[in-house]
Amino acid sequence: MSRHLTEVRDWMTDDPVTIAPQLSLYEAYTRMIENDIRRLPVVDRRGNLLGVITLSDVVKTAAFTRDSAKVESDLLANTQNVAAIMTEAPITVAPDDTIQEAAELMLENQVSGLPVVDGARVVGIITESDIFRLVVESWASVEIEM
Repeated sequence: MSRHLTEVRDWMTDDPVTIAPQLSLYEAYTRMIENDIRRLPVVDRRGNLLGVITLSDVVKTAAFTRDSAKVESDLLANTQNVAAIMTEAPITVAPDDTIQEAAELMLENQVSGLPVVDGARVVGIITESDIFRLVVESWASVEIEM
């Protein structure tokens, strides 16, 4: 199978870190920092997608500073919850969509990651890093064949 037809399921991160809409912005920030990620799918109790919140969204609610301690203290004082600033009805892909389709959606919508859903349930996340990984592995296999 040609590499651009490879399915999202083959390259996505399974079982992504998620967050509930009623949790605090500080909790969202902490989860992203601890897991070295830039976005969290926002899900209900059944794991159904409600929205997405990004590290950029969260940091924008803090004072304009580069001091991470100040960002954390601002977020601790912030009474907003995740639902207040999440992007509702985000663009998604399905596990059987192709990597090419996912990449085109990311480019068209200027986003760096997409939740992967089966129906409404979040089953993974695909990011530009996952697609870069595919490209690098494809190049490596071409070099081996030469």
